[in-house]
Amino acid sequence: MEQVVGKTVNDRHFALGIFCLSAYQHLMRKCTFAARLSYDNETINDHIVNTLSYKTLSANPATVDKQWLVVDAEGQQLGRLASKVAKLLRGKHKVNFTPHVDCGDNVVVINAAKVQLSGNKWTDKQYIRHTGYPGGQRSTTPTELLEKNPNRIVEMSVRGMLPKNRLGRQLLKNLYVYQAETHQQEAQQPKVFNLNEFK
Repeated sequence: MEQVVGKTVNDRHFALGIFCLSAYQHLMRKCTFAARLSYDNETINDHIVNTLSYKTLSANPATVDKQWLVVDAEGQQLGRLASKVAKLLRGKHKVNFTPHVDCGDNVVVINAAKVQLSGNKWTDKQYIRHTGYPGGQRSTTPTELLEKNPNRIVEMSVRGMLPKNRLGRQLLKNLYVYQAETHQQEAQQPKVFNLNEFK
Protein backbone atom coordinates (compact mmCIF):
# COMPACT_ATOMS: atom_id res chain seq x y z
CA MET A 1 0.00 0.00 0.00
CA GLU A 2 2.87 2.38 0.83
CA GLN A 3 4.45 1.67 -2.55
CA VAL A 4 1.16 2.41 -4.31
CA VAL A 5 0.73 5.66 -2.35
CA GLY A 6 4.34 6.67 -3.03
CA LYS A 7 3.93 5.92 -6.69
CA THR A 8 0.74 7.97 -6.76
CA VAL A 9 2.46 10.93 -5.07
CA ASN A 10 5.37 10.75 -7.54
CA ASP A 11 2.95 10.69 -10.44
CA ARG A 12 1.25 13.76 -9.07
CA HIS A 13 4.59 15.57 -8.75
CA PHE A 14 5.54 14.53 -12.28
CA ALA A 15 2.22 15.74 -13.68
CA LEU A 16 2.58 19.04 -11.81
CA GLY A 17 6.10 19.49 -13.22
CA ILE A 18 4.89 18.83 -16.75
CA PHE A 19 2.07 21.37 -16.29
CA CYS A 20 4.46 24.02 -14.98
CA LEU A 21 6.89 23.39 -17.82
CA SER A 22 4.18 23.70 -20.48
CA ALA A 23 2.84 26.88 -18.84
CA TYR A 24 6.35 28.35 -18.77
CA GLN A 25 6.93 27.51 -22.44
CA HIS A 26 3.59 29.06 -23.39
CA LEU A 27 4.43 32.22 -21.45
CA MET A 28 7.84 32.47 -23.09
CA ARG A 29 6.28 32.10 -26.54
CA LYS A 30 3.94 35.00 -25.77
CA CYS A 31 6.80 37.16 -24.48
CA THR A 32 8.94 36.33 -27.51
CA PHE A 33 6.09 37.16 -29.87
CA ALA A 34 5.43 40.46 -28.10
CA ALA A 35 9.11 41.34 -28.13
CA ARG A 36 9.31 40.44 -31.82
CA LEU A 37 6.39 42.76 -32.60
CA SER A 38 7.98 45.58 -30.62
CA TYR A 39 11.34 45.01 -32.31
CA ASP A 40 9.75 44.92 -35.76
CA ASN A 41 7.78 48.15 -35.28
CA GLU A 42 10.25 50.40 -33.50
CA THR A 43 13.75 49.04 -33.16
CA ILE A 44 14.21 48.02 -36.80
CA ASN A 45 13.07 51.42 -38.07
CA ASP A 46 15.41 53.21 -35.68
CA HIS A 47 18.26 50.89 -36.70
CA ILE A 48 17.70 51.58 -40.41
CA VAL A 49 17.58 55.35 -39.88
CA ASN A 50 20.75 55.35 -37.78
CA THR A 51 22.55 53.16 -40.28
CA LEU A 52 21.67 55.39 -43.22
CA SER A 53 22.80 58.51 -41.36
CA TYR A 54 26.37 57.22 -40.94
CA LYS A 55 27.29 56.72 -44.58
CA THR A 56 30.92 57.27 -45.55
CA LEU A 57 31.15 60.05 -48.13
CA SER A 58 34.16 60.23 -50.43
CA ALA A 59 35.30 63.62 -51.67
CA ASN A 60 35.60 64.42 -55.36
CA PRO A 61 36.69 67.53 -57.29
CA ALA A 62 33.08 68.77 -57.39
CA THR A 63 32.49 68.54 -53.61
CA VAL A 64 35.91 69.53 -52.25
CA ASP A 65 35.95 72.78 -50.27
CA LYS A 66 39.43 74.21 -50.85
CA GLN A 67 40.47 77.21 -48.76
CA TRP A 68 43.44 79.56 -48.81
CA LEU A 69 45.62 79.60 -45.69
CA VAL A 70 48.62 81.72 -44.69
CA VAL A 71 51.30 80.11 -42.52
CA ASP A 72 54.07 82.09 -40.84
CA ALA A 73 57.35 80.13 -40.80
CA GLU A 74 59.21 82.56 -38.55
CA GLY A 75 60.76 80.72 -35.60
CA GLN A 76 59.33 77.34 -36.69
CA GLN A 77 61.41 74.16 -36.80
CA LEU A 78 61.77 73.12 -40.44
CA GLY A 79 60.69 69.47 -40.03
CA ARG A 80 57.65 70.21 -37.89
CA LEU A 81 56.64 73.07 -40.16
CA ALA A 82 56.87 70.81 -43.23
CA SER A 83 54.88 67.97 -41.66
CA LYS A 84 52.01 70.29 -40.68
CA VAL A 85 51.99 71.99 -44.08
CA ALA A 86 51.91 68.56 -45.75
CA LYS A 87 48.84 67.62 -43.67
CA LEU A 88 47.09 70.81 -44.77
CA LEU A 89 47.96 70.14 -48.42
CA ARG A 90 46.65 66.58 -48.24
CA GLY A 91 43.48 67.55 -46.36
CA LYS A 92 43.96 65.14 -43.46
CA HIS A 93 42.44 67.69 -41.10
CA LYS A 94 39.06 67.46 -42.88
CA VAL A 95 36.24 65.03 -42.09
CA ASN A 96 35.82 64.07 -45.76
CA PHE A 97 39.50 63.23 -46.32
CA THR A 98 39.90 60.90 -49.30
CA PRO A 99 43.39 59.47 -49.90
CA HIS A 100 43.27 59.47 -53.70
CA VAL A 101 41.71 62.94 -54.17
CA ASP A 102 43.23 66.42 -53.92
CA CYS A 103 41.00 67.56 -51.05
CA GLY A 104 43.53 69.74 -49.20
CA ASP A 105 43.85 73.50 -48.98
CA ASN A 106 46.07 76.01 -50.75
CA VAL A 107 48.85 76.99 -48.35
CA VAL A 108 50.90 80.19 -48.51
CA VAL A 109 54.11 80.09 -46.43
CA ILE A 110 55.70 83.43 -45.56
CA ASN A 111 59.02 84.24 -43.84
CA ALA A 112 60.61 81.09 -45.24
CA ALA A 113 64.04 82.63 -44.68
CA LYS A 114 63.44 82.64 -40.90
CA VAL A 115 62.94 78.91 -40.31
CA GLN A 116 64.99 77.19 -37.63
CA LEU A 117 67.18 74.09 -37.69
CA SER A 118 68.35 72.35 -34.52
CA GLY A 119 71.91 71.40 -33.71
CA ASN A 120 74.55 71.79 -36.41
CA LYS A 121 72.22 71.07 -39.32
CA TRP A 122 72.91 74.44 -40.93
CA THR A 123 76.43 73.26 -41.75
CA ASP A 124 76.30 69.45 -41.44
CA LYS A 125 73.14 68.66 -43.40
CA GLN A 126 73.70 67.95 -47.10
CA TYR A 127 71.30 68.38 -50.03
CA ILE A 128 72.63 66.02 -52.72
CA ARG A 129 71.73 66.18 -56.40
CA HIS A 130 73.21 64.88 -59.65
CA THR A 131 73.67 66.68 -62.95
CA GLY A 132 73.28 63.50 -64.97
CA TYR A 133 76.85 63.52 -66.26
CA PRO A 134 79.62 61.21 -65.00
CA GLY A 135 81.03 62.59 -61.76
CA GLY A 136 78.21 65.12 -61.61
CA GLN A 137 77.18 64.67 -57.98
CA ARG A 138 76.75 67.99 -56.19
CA SER A 139 76.01 68.76 -52.54
CA THR A 140 74.77 71.91 -50.84
CA THR A 141 74.38 72.85 -47.19
CA PRO A 142 71.31 74.65 -45.80
CA THR A 143 73.46 77.74 -45.15
CA GLU A 144 74.46 77.95 -48.81
CA LEU A 145 70.90 77.27 -49.97
CA LEU A 146 69.56 79.93 -47.58
CA GLU A 147 71.73 82.56 -49.23
CA LYS A 148 70.86 81.42 -52.76
CA ASN A 149 67.15 80.49 -52.54
CA PRO A 150 65.50 80.27 -49.08
CA ASN A 151 62.22 79.06 -50.56
CA ARG A 152 63.83 75.82 -51.74
CA ILE A 153 64.52 74.71 -48.16
CA VAL A 154 60.82 74.66 -47.30
CA GLU A 155 59.73 73.34 -50.69
CA MET A 156 62.07 70.34 -50.61
CA SER A 157 61.17 69.51 -47.02
CA VAL A 158 57.43 69.55 -47.76
CA ARG A 159 57.87 67.59 -51.01
CA GLY A 160 59.60 64.81 -49.10
CA MET A 161 56.50 64.40 -46.92
CA LEU A 162 53.99 64.12 -49.78
CA PRO A 163 53.15 61.00 -51.84
CA LYS A 164 55.69 60.17 -54.54
CA ASN A 165 53.19 59.95 -57.40
CA ARG A 166 50.99 62.13 -59.62
CA LEU A 167 48.84 63.13 -56.66
CA GLY A 168 51.89 64.33 -54.74
CA ARG A 169 53.05 66.43 -57.69
CA GLN A 170 49.57 67.93 -57.96
CA LEU A 171 49.46 68.72 -54.23
CA LEU A 172 52.83 70.48 -54.43
CA LYS A 173 51.31 72.96 -56.89
CA ASN A 174 49.02 74.15 -54.06
CA LEU A 175 52.04 75.35 -52.06
CA TYR A 176 53.27 78.94 -52.35
CA VAL A 177 56.46 79.86 -50.49
CA TYR A 178 57.79 83.39 -49.98
CA GLN A 179 60.95 84.33 -48.15
CA ALA A 180 59.53 87.66 -46.89
CA GLU A 181 56.34 88.59 -45.07
CA THR A 182 54.56 89.79 -48.23
CA HIS A 183 52.97 87.47 -50.78
CA GLN A 184 51.11 87.66 -54.07
CA GLN A 185 47.88 85.90 -53.04
CA GLU A 186 46.06 88.88 -51.55
CA ALA A 187 43.29 88.54 -54.13
CA GLN A 188 42.36 85.11 -52.72
CA GLN A 189 41.92 86.63 -49.22
CA PRO A 190 43.72 83.81 -47.39
CA LYS A 191 43.06 83.15 -43.71
CA VAL A 192 45.85 83.25 -41.14
CA PHE A 193 46.50 79.76 -39.79
CA ASN A 194 48.31 79.27 -36.47
CA LEU A 195 50.55 76.21 -36.67
CA ASN A 196 51.19 76.21 -32.91
CA GLU A 197 47.55 75.20 -32.33
CA PHE A 198 47.58 72.52 -35.05
CA LYS A 199 48.55 68.95 -34.16
